[in-house]
Amino acid sequence: MAMDEATIDLVAIGRLARALTFISGADHPVTVALRAAAESQSERDIKKARLLFLQMKPSLRQAALALIDDD
Repeated sequence: MAMDEATIDLVAIGRLARALTFISGADHPVTVALRAAAESQSERDIKKARLLFLQMKPSLRQAALALIDDD
């Protein structure tokens, strides 16, 4: 699952937040940002969460994406 502006959606953001809660903890800044974006649905929060997610270590991003992969 790629996380670009064309495919990002609020359901995926919420699922990523739950996955990162499991991986990094509920207080991790990226988890908090993703949860805030899913709840507020504001473009500003979504952009912030996306940026923070993309700045994570690739291994953590891949782990989170693997947890939400339905395929």
